[in-house]
Amino acid sequence: MRHLSILIFSLIAGLLLLESCKSDEGFITDDSAKLEFSLDTLRFDTVFTELGSATRYIRVYNRNDQAIQISKIQLENGTSSSFRINVDGIPGAIAQDVEVPANDSIYIFTEVTVNPDAPVSESPFVITERLLFETNGNDQQVILEAWGQNANYIPSRFSKGTFSLLSCDFGEITWDDPKPYVIYGILFIDSCSLNIPAGTEVYLHGGLALGEDAEGDIFAYNDGAIFVLSDGQLKVEGTVDEPVVFQGDRLEEVFAEEPGQWAGIRLYSENNEIEYAEIKNSLYGVFADSASELSIKNTSIHHTSGPAIFTRHSKVVAENNLFYANAGRAVQLNYGGNYNFKYCTIANYGFGFDSRALSLSNGSCLDPFCSEFVTNGIFARFENCIIMGSSSDEISMTDFFQGQSFFDFNVRFDHCIVRVEDILDPVDGPYPNFFDDFTLECINASSSDTLFADISENLYELDSLSIAEERAKFISSIQKDYADRDRDSTNPDIGCFEYQYE
Repeated sequence: MRHLSILIFSLIAGLLLLESCKSDEGFITDDSAKLEFSLDTLRFDTVFTELGSATRYIRVYNRNDQAIQISKIQLENGTSSSFRINVDGIPGAIAQDVEVPANDSIYIFTEVTVNPDAPVSESPFVITERLLFETNGNDQQVILEAWGQNANYIPSRFSKGTFSLLSCDFGEITWDDPKPYVIYGILFIDSCSLNIPAGTEVYLHGGLALGEDAEGDIFAYNDGAIFVLSDGQLKVEGTVDEPVVFQGDRLEEVFAEEPGQWAGIRLYSENNEIEYAEIKNSLYGVFADSASELSIKNTSIHHTSGPAIFTRHSKVVAENNLFYANAGRAVQLNYGGNYNFKYCTIANYGFGFDSRALSLSNGSCLDPFCSEFVTNGIFARFENCIIMGSSSDEISMTDFFQGQSFFDFNVRFDHCIVRVEDILDPVDGPYPNFFDDFTLECINASSSDTLFADISENLYELDSLSIAEERAKFISSIQKDYADRDRDSTNPDIGCFEYQYE
């Protein structure tokens, strides 16, 4: 028995001595010692149709020959997060001084609870958060991603940063499911007509993505876009009461007026139609590329990082549209084309000296100094339109033929409200005879003129004393305004809204 006691004591002493040696070694503190993770994005592949939760895990590796101490592991949103974590058996939104033995790992179990029937401001379509790690002064992260709403994910929930094709052998596809549609990645439409009926909500999950070209070089591009290729068509058929909405999928209040959340809609084909739609929060609204065609009516495009309408040698018919809060050139018509705008309000306020409500050109530069360029004739008509903003000149025109050919720069403003000043300068202005050469019964407005109800609140209905009232010419084919209200049959108002007398 005595020998057994001595043996037990010796074992205990040995263990204590071993533990003492281990403590003396301490933790590795070199800032080059970093953690490794089993994955960089932890995705929950469940789309919830009712209140529920799911659990997944991530392994955190210490590849060093010495123990490492993680100062802090925490959810970015803390206790308000939709996610919950359990770090090596200990639950909580934050864990501190977590030890990972040498050449070993720990498990972090992560749970998410989703109520798909909650408002999207509380349970957005894509719930994203960072799990943060602080070790030896290093900050590392793992992305947590779950799908919060019961929606139609196009083409799937795993297509972020990818290119996907929608095709139907030259037939039609209609998005008429009452659930929202969430485009996750870039959608190409070809050999197919995509019909989007009234009331449909289309959300795009955007952001910066990385791609690889044929030579293996990495390039960056903006994710979250719709491309309509040469054999595709887009038919948007909203109504005044149920417009079709295109916007980013971040629906928290702070993102309501945030531009650049997704790329935009790009057209390469003929016979595209957009009616009664709202397009917002994108880099650009609609880009009509070479030889494409677009009819856009009763549509608003706002809070974009670039133009609402951006074209290159295309054909656009635009009626009763409202374009506002578009950084840079609100409507930019490049490299010629055929354009007809009627009863449109283009309001470009607060975007700096070089911004313009409208830009037109009949050429395209081939080098930064424009020493070489190509030309293409432009035909553009603006009738009963408001082209206004906070700059002294809200119209920019570039005629690469320098007035040598009327047919190659055929631009006309008819019964419009415009704002121009510097271009009229008889010495330095490019178009001192602008009103004689390009306009018919237009008003050159100033910042002191009464025009809109309240610019600061983005209310572009006409003020009761607006200079736009009763100054338009009657167009028999357009007898309703943007809000589907009757226009005066004798003296209608300029712009997309008809003032409503009580």
